[in-house]
Amino acid sequence: MFKLFLLFAILPIIEITILINVGEQIGGWYTVAIVIVTAFAGAQLVKQQGISTLMQAQQKMQAGTMPSQEMAEGLLLVIAGVLLVTPGFITDGIGFLLSLPMTRPLIAKGLVKHLSIKMVNPSFDGGFAQHQQPHSTNQSDDIIEGEFEHKDKSPVNPALKDDLRKPD
Repeated sequence: MFKLFLLFAILPIIEITILINVGEQIGGWYTVAIVIVTAFAGAQLVKQQGISTLMQAQQKMQAGTMPSQEMAEGLLLVIAGVLLVTPGFITDGIGFLLSLPMTRPLIAKGLVKHLSIKMVNPSFDGGFAQHQQPHSTNQSDDIIEGEFEHKDKSPVNPALKDDLRKPD
């Protein structure tokens, strides 16, 4: 709760103070121009890095491995994008730190280690895992598995019509 208080109450006050001080030193219009340029440059950087990270994640999924590093980097890029378009020098600094290709993988690696990622299916094959209920002792063991075929319906393919004849 205290971290959220710092994020939403204290950080904007610090950002405003820094913007006012920089504006007094170099001028208000130059300060606004710097904020706009950093937002534009940051958005372009996040877009380029996001596409690169997405392609790496797709390659890992095609190889049959879990792209946990790329998922963490993608999350960091989303956070970086929000921080870079938010006016302020501290948020821009953190946003660039999270989006640069030299620092983002290191931060993402620490994030992956810190978070426990639970996989539904350990043999990840890039598809969706089917969830099955574990067998409980309350269920009856009189389960009969088998296959069936509808004999009363006409086949979609007329060439298969001969296969549905009743035995003589």
